[in-house]
Amino acid sequence: MSLAIDVIIPAYNEAEAIGKVLAEIPKTVREIIVVNNGSEDETAREAQKGGATVLQEYKKGYGYACLKGINYLKQKTKPPDIVVFLDGDYSDYPQELGLLTQPIIAGTCDFVVGARVKAYREKGALTPQQIFGNGLAAFLMKKLYGSHFTDLGPFRAIRWSTLLALNMEDKTYGWTVEMQLKILRKKIPYQEVAVHYKNRIGQSKVSGTVKGTILAGIKIIGWIVKYYGADE
Repeated sequence: MSLAIDVIIPAYNEAEAIGKVLAEIPKTVREIIVVNNGSEDETAREAQKGGATVLQEYKKGYGYACLKGINYLKQKTKPPDIVVFLDGDYSDYPQELGLLTQPIIAGTCDFVVGARVKAYREKGALTPQQIFGNGLAAFLMKKLYGSHFTDLGPFRAIRWSTLLALNMEDKTYGWTVEMQLKILRKKIPYQEVAVHYKNRIGQSKVSGTVKGTILAGIKIIGWIVKYYGADE
């Protein structure tokens, strides 16, 4: 019996990109949920045209949007077996979704992160501050938690039961690192797989601004430090 795979895509002002993203998601996916995070453009309409289920989340924040998608899936009569998260800016390669889900389907792990390795990354796709921030986060996770993570990439797959057990709570910039820290603390089997990564369509809402970069950095490092030694 094949496993049900659903996709959650948080999206804010991605009208130019979201249709391209949806067109390249493999047909093996059962449902695609685009969470329109207060967009001021035609993101919702373009997502509907692309065949996605569109949810509205007016509280701005990556985590808010992801939680909205999760709460929607909780209401389904048959929840998914695997959930995949990816961005709506067309920087990921949706057709590589199978690379992330296959280790979970095979039973070798419960969580897979797509690592945006330099060899597979288009020049300029990650800003210098993103490269530095990812490197610092990976270094701290290795030192404090014995982690093998090298990236906080947004393209990721997780077993549904595992996702629920993590009890995710971050509402903004700390969503990705919170997930990885909880995977480490709970000693859940995980993998990284190398994925391709290209320059996004439009400007990043986080790394594209000084304020966004600083706030994201503070949130990510804060999660890593505060979670270390905390009670489960």
